[in-house]
Amino acid sequence: MRPPYPPSPERSAELRRRFAEEARSERPDLSTLCLLVGAEADRELDEAGLDAAQVELDRLAGLLPFRPGGPRAWAVALRELLGERMGFHGTPGDYQRLESSLLHEVLVRRRGLPILLSVVWLEVARRAGAPVYGVALPGHFVVGFGPDEGQVLADPFDGGRVLTGADAELLVAGATGSGIDPSMLRPADPLDVVLRILNNVRAWAAARPERSDVALWAVELSLLLPSHPARLRYERAQLLVQRGEFVAGAVELEAYAEVVSAVDEGAAERVRGEALAARAMLN
Repeated sequence: MRPPYPPSPERSAELRRRFAEEARSERPDLSTLCLLVGAEADRELDEAGLDAAQVELDRLAGLLPFRPGGPRAWAVALRELLGERMGFHGTPGDYQRLESSLLHEVLVRRRGLPILLSVVWLEVARRAGAPVYGVALPGHFVVGFGPDEGQVLADPFDGGRVLTGADAELLVAGATGSGIDPSMLRPADPLDVVLRILNNVRAWAAARPERSDVALWAVELSLLLPSHPARLRYERAQLLVQRGEFVAGAVELEAYAEVVSAVDEGAAERVRGEALAARAMLN
């Protein structure tokens, strides 16, 4: 399969405008944001492709039984449709593929990272009227159905397997070495889901220095979200320098130093030193 590459600067600017607008809307749409991430990653994903992905989510939702019952019945119905009939699941090898973080590719391949498979579950279930939400367990994203007192968890990466309390404990213990905390089971905000997806993209790119283009757009999309870690500006500056854009990187480093100086003047001075070093590379 061909590696995905970003679109033209003009197309990218339009996608980012739409991404920022959707992220700042009253009710950000998770599928729209994920598909715009996909279009920023993959120049082959045009408007027809964006529409086709939404139509596929609608089609899958239409295959679910009408209001099957309580939270567990919904979880089982999603597992039977998406996991068993349609074959959506994940494997360890999916962590090595950028496509595993792109919703349009996951819908075609029916493979992906836990969080992207969970997005499929969430969007299909939501369209069908299920009481569904994402649950950002440490190191492993799953979906939840129903209220706190009757919550049912399912693992789309494992084909939608319905989890027992012990299963969830094991997932958390494997990631943190400690027990599960009730706060870990709260519904995840859609924008937090998108930021976590972009973090996964950045991690993929960090292991592949030749794809600093991917790291850069992932950081820049993250910076368009209403809430994001301030340190992403520093990461963007470093990427610009790495890519030979020394002046732009130095300007970004200097701006970040001004932000940091309010809380840590020593750190700000170190960042200013990096900015000077970046400017020196022009000589």
